[in-house]
Amino acid sequence: MKRWSMVLAVAAMSVGCQDGKKEDRITRAQVRKTGPATMEVIPSSGQLPYCMLYTVSEKGVIRQLTLTRENRSIRCDANKPVANTSFRVPTQEGKVKVYIFFSDERIPAGPVAQQLYDLRGQDRISAMDLRLPGRVFVETMDFVPEEGTTEITGAVVGTHGEVTDSGSGIAPEQDLGATVLGDGGTTGAQPAAADEGT
Repeated sequence: MKRWSMVLAVAAMSVGCQDGKKEDRITRAQVRKTGPATMEVIPSSGQLPYCMLYTVSEKGVIRQLTLTRENRSIRCDANKPVANTSFRVPTQEGKVKVYIFFSDERIPAGPVAQQLYDLRGQDRISAMDLRLPGRVFVETMDFVPEEGTTEITGAVVGTHGEVTDSGSGIAPEQDLGATVLGDGGTTGAQPAAADEGT
C-alpha cells in the first residue's frame, strides 16, 4: 500500500511542476512588416555580433538576403534592422520561413547555404543541425507577403502647368536577395549588405 501512495505522490508532484513551468524560450530577433511584401529583421539585445539572413518559401525557393562581396556573415547590431534595409519577399512564392543565423565570428555563407538547402524539408532547423565553427544560434520566424497596391509617384509638371512626364507608377525595386542553388552557391545578384570587418 505504501508503494502506491509513493507513486501517486510523485505523479501529483510532477503534474504540479509541469503546470507551473513557463516556457523560457529566448526571442533572438523579430520580423517587422514595413509594407505588404516588405520586412525588416531586427535582432534583440544580447545576441552574438554577426548574422546571416535567409528565407525559404513555401515553393522551396531559398534566398540569401545578406550578401557581401566576401559572402560571409555581417555585423548585426541589436535593435537595428539587419543590413539597415527592408527586404522584399516575392508574393508569388507564398509564405516564407525567415532564418537568421547568429554567430560569434564571421562565417562563410556558402556552407550555411548548402546545409540549409540540404535541410529544406525539415520543419525546424536548429544550430545542432548545422556544422559551423564557433558559437551559432538560429532564430526562425514566419512572414507572409501580401499583394500591395502599386505606388504612384505622380507626374512632373512643367513651368506652364503642363504635365511633362506621366510618372512610372512603379515602385522602386527593393532587395530580393539571391536565390540559393543546389550546390550552396547563389545567383549573380548584387551585394545587398556592405562588407564589415571584425
